[in-house]
Amino acid sequence: GGDATVVRTRIPIWILEKARREGASEAQLLTMYPVLRAEDLASAWSYVRSHVEEIERAIRNNEAA
Repeated sequence: GGDATVVRTRIPIWILEKARREGASEAQLLTMYPVLRAEDLASAWSYVRSHVEEIERAIRNNEAA
């Protein structure tokens, strides 16, 4: 259960997608989360494309909290 996270981390993918929607670049995300690699972001974006409803729900639920 729980939110989907980036491999080897506890960083929820929805957080990365929300930051990207708010204008964060990949370079900024890599600086904000030094444990991430560029390929982690590519995998995260692929997950977002494949699980749109799940990510949208997670963003909504966490904005309401």
